[in-house]
Amino acid sequence: MAADILLYDTDAVPVGGDQDQHVELCRDLAERFNRTYGQTFVVPRLEKAPLATRVTDLVDPSTKMSKSAALSAAGVIRMLDAPDVIVRKINRAVTDSDAEVSYAPDRKPGVSNLIDIVASLRGEDPDTVAAAHSTYRELKRSCADQVVSVLEPIQHRYRDLARHPAQLEAMLKTGADRARASAEPVLKRARENLGLIDL
Repeated sequence: MAADILLYDTDAVPVGGDQDQHVELCRDLAERFNRTYGQTFVVPRLEKAPLATRVTDLVDPSTKMSKSAALSAAGVIRMLDAPDVIVRKINRAVTDSDAEVSYAPDRKPGVSNLIDIVASLRGEDPDTVAAAHSTYRELKRSCADQVVSVLEPIQHRYRDLARHPAQLEAMLKTGADRARASAEPVLKRARENLGLIDL
């Protein structure tokens, strides 16, 4: 991760709540390298996401929603989940028994998780989202609608690309060439400052 950041002279790294330490490690590596071998890398700054920095599992809101969960995991929304699957997962999301839609992550983690998802996708304040819903059913419907509306264009594009593998390969090659060209000056600077000779 540090190499992916440092190779492209990245000055800001937007991250979720559980990635802070990775960016801090990257900053430490850049500072130490620069101090030892001369100014080489941009020291990136951490740019925390304002909302939904840690989306939790829909079934177990005490744990984060993880891409490494089993494919059948009921609490995880996947990028390619069909709309009806997304709706079903969100409808089964854990809430609580008091039926009060309010944003209180420490007291109401499941409800607050749904509010966070809606707020981040709408670009609204979590309290505003909570105030706009009087029942958990309404909140879940809004959450499902928002998630589906964001993921459908991505899924549509994925299907288009999957139907044209040659075009996809060409795009990947173009992207790799651009990434290589962008990283080359940084890598050259690092090698020179280390005293390594190009063969």
